[in-house]
Amino acid sequence: MDELHPNCRLWLYCAQHPGVFGDGKVRLLKEIERCGCLRQAAEALQVSYRKAWGDLKKAEECLGVPLIERSRGGKAGGQTVLTEEGRRWIAAYTAFEQAVRQHLDEDFAKYMKPLLKGNDV
Repeated sequence: MDELHPNCRLWLYCAQHPGVFGDGKVRLLKEIERCGCLRQAAEALQVSYRKAWGDLKKAEECLGVPLIERSRGGKAGGQTVLTEEGRRWIAAYTAFEQAVRQHLDEDFAKYMKPLLKGNDV
């Protein structure tokens, strides 16, 4: 048997808005930061533009902060950029997730590893 490892999915939610903020929204925001366009970011992540836009609006509504700023058309075309709050949410969520994963690994080693065959109890 391959060595077992713990894994989990982590996201923030509230009763009115399940799945408000998590890995998917962080990936979307990072992709927007990279390419400067919500439509291109959605395509790169293989989600519909409508879903991406709806997810971001739901997150902004629940979190009470704008995560992106959009500008329309013109000669240079439209653009989507992250707000400072959007960048802060990415950084804080990433640090939070890393801390949770560290504790997950530590607690797995403490509680579950002793039950696995081939480990000293």
